[in-house]
Amino acid sequence: MNSATSASPDKAGRFGGWFSRAKSGIDALPMHLPVRLGNAGMTQTKAAPVRVLGFDQALVWVTVALLAWGLVMVYSASIALSDSPRFARAGYTPTYFLTRHAASLVIAAIAGLLAFQVPMKTWERAAPWLFVASLLLLVAVLIPHIGINVNGARRWLPLGFMRFQPSELAKLAMVLYAASYMVRKMEIKERFFRAVLPMGIAVVVVGMLVMAEPDMGAFMVIAVIAMGILFLGGVNARMFFVIAALVVVAFGTIVATSPWRRERIFAYLDPWSEEHALGKGYQLSHSLIAIGRGEVFGVGLGGSVEKLHWLPEAHTDFLLAVIGEEFGLIGVLLAIGLFLWLTRRIMHIGRQAIALDRVFAGLVAQGIGIWIGFQAFINMGVNLGALPTKGLTLPLMSFGGSAILMNVVALAVVLRIDYENRVLMRGGRV
Repeated sequence: MNSATSASPDKAGRFGGWFSRAKSGIDALPMHLPVRLGNAGMTQTKAAPVRVLGFDQALVWVTVALLAWGLVMVYSASIALSDSPRFARAGYTPTYFLTRHAASLVIAAIAGLLAFQVPMKTWERAAPWLFVASLLLLVAVLIPHIGINVNGARRWLPLGFMRFQPSELAKLAMVLYAASYMVRKMEIKERFFRAVLPMGIAVVVVGMLVMAEPDMGAFMVIAVIAMGILFLGGVNARMFFVIAALVVVAFGTIVATSPWRRERIFAYLDPWSEEHALGKGYQLSHSLIAIGRGEVFGVGLGGSVEKLHWLPEAHTDFLLAVIGEEFGLIGVLLAIGLFLWLTRRIMHIGRQAIALDRVFAGLVAQGIGIWIGFQAFINMGVNLGALPTKGLTLPLMSFGGSAILMNVVALAVVLRIDYENRVLMRGGRV
């Protein structure tokens, strides 16, 4: 009895000292606290200094590197366009595309800073309304005298200081809406008609509007984003493969019923034939020539020959071909490596958010990773002759104000997700 009573004050003293140190600050806590996992005892071995707050600086610097490299390459690829009679009549100068691209970067940076300030709870509440707004803009672009028609495609809205492409906004809107939809339907995600079918109808509506422009490349990206979020959200695997099969059949039907799209497929299969070399296979054949001229180390910055009116759209869809010619295999591998790292890092941030029970934020990050990664994969595959020619720009690098703007805003949302993850891991609230 006496031993028990004498032990109690000792225990009370130890615990009292422990709690008093806890009140004075986290740094005063003992560095070796016992932890029980099942029947095994474990202790913390060493305190590792970690910056919990802040943001992913590596992600920011890789993004800045891609944007800066893209600015240089857009200038290099477009500097000779003013010598063409087509552009000379329009009054283009050698720096026309450079100044417009630089202005787009400034606008995108401002928009990205503003987007970073918006909490993910606000994005979740606004997701359905943003999706509806994107649908209205997709309708507006098809109205004569409102949408701008370029080469038979009606894809842009005039905003005075820039041309805005609603299909780019639709990509971000689809990411947010699909993530919000999966969170709301989490309890019934195994039921096709109640969970998957409404999302499929939404994709079909967007697809019909985008295909009316026409812009099959944007529709492909939007469909893949929706399917990817459905899959990552936990939709039954059998239902997912049924959806994937339906999407493949839909795209096959679109190609089969469109003569000029069929010609693109045939030109891709044999771009060097006499029939296709000066027709639908012209861009692909000259893209391959440009990459072949670059060999391993390239001909040097500014030394491209194909950009001198041989390779059409060298500053937009075929920017990677100019990179391959001027920087060679090393430049192409560096671009592939940067996009691979960027996509992997974004997906990691998404998994981290889901592990913190933030399903909406996690699905948004992973959806943006699918968007950036898939579009970069398609553009690179087209430039390298691995995929049929498709009008998709290289994210963060190709000329295009709307694409740059929405890419930067999307990455700002990812940085916001990462920031909130760090706050929660520190024990804070978001």
